[in-house]
Amino acid sequence: MSPTSSSLHQRTLHKPYTSLFNNPSPDNPSKPYYISILLNRTTFLLLLTLLIFLGVFSPWIGNHSTFFTPSTLSLEAKWRGYTLPEAVSFVAKNGSTVIVCAVSQPYLPFLNNWLISIKRQKHHEKVLVIAEDYATLYTVNGRWPGHAVLIPPAPDAQVAHKFGSQGFFNFTSRRPRHLLQILELGYNVMYNDVDMVWLADPFPYLKGNHDVYFMDDMSAVKPLDHPNVLPPPGKKGRTYICSCMIYMHPTAGAKLVMKKWIEELQVQPWSKAKKANDQPAFNWALNKTAGQVDLYLLPQAAFPTGGLYFKNQTWVDETKGKHVIIHNNYILGFEKKIKRFKDYNLWLVCQI
Repeated sequence: MSPTSSSLHQRTLHKPYTSLFNNPSPDNPSKPYYISILLNRTTFLLLLTLLIFLGVFSPWIGNHSTFFTPSTLSLEAKWRGYTLPEAVSFVAKNGSTVIVCAVSQPYLPFLNNWLISIKRQKHHEKVLVIAEDYATLYTVNGRWPGHAVLIPPAPDAQVAHKFGSQGFFNFTSRRPRHLLQILELGYNVMYNDVDMVWLADPFPYLKGNHDVYFMDDMSAVKPLDHPNVLPPPGKKGRTYICSCMIYMHPTAGAKLVMKKWIEELQVQPWSKAKKANDQPAFNWALNKTAGQVDLYLLPQAAFPTGGLYFKNQTWVDETKGKHVIIHNNYILGFEKKIKRFKDYNLWLVCQI
């Protein structure tokens, strides 16, 4: 870790962002944290003295709203200057792997849920949140210092973008650039969408030395021993791999896929007539580099798409105990996603 990054924060002094909420683990649910003050005679006199002091001197203090502004501005400046190399070095200090997500402020509830599930598997210290607005940067680093970074230029102020909108395209199309930068720094990188939940540790499934690992987005049931190769193209001439879950080693092949993904996004920009998103471009990148890159399809039973897990109870029962990461896709809308998570006991954030 660089001297600059070590001066920004101390890992051992802070609890992760997830610890702000109840129920971080199924076998050891936490309880709301209360601070009690023993109001004995000495404490009472001290409080009374403090109140008298504030009553006498507060007129001379000036505008209370700006009393702490210098330190606030200092913190904001610190995190604005926090770089991706510093952030990656910090979260990967005990290994060579970084778990990455990209988040704007409206998605913070999903970030929180995702983080709780990762904490249960004891991989949360590897997480780096790529903030897509300054509000997210300050919020996450304010509660979990060092685990969020903003890669300039910052997009315009984000709102909860609807799938297929230009805002959604602009938000997701930055993803391959972020991942390529981390690969160029020499780290293994796992990317997750934050509408996912970990039910088990995925790393035992990331075996071998393949360049790129991914999950299928098709809901058709595969045999349990299906081949771990890129599936054949669908009706549109390309595969239907999900860009929601990607794991890569810092190899020439993985970097080639990311560069091709960036190229495909430039070739297929968003328009009102053709409401593109980043996933078709990712699939074209995989298809066009398949002969040059070592690709690995993760087992469907462990990494099912939402169209299978949430819509085929028979399959869920038959594969019970095999599920590792669940993606809450094949559904649109924040509230609908949260409700579905709750219906399946996958919304881990305790409602206080």
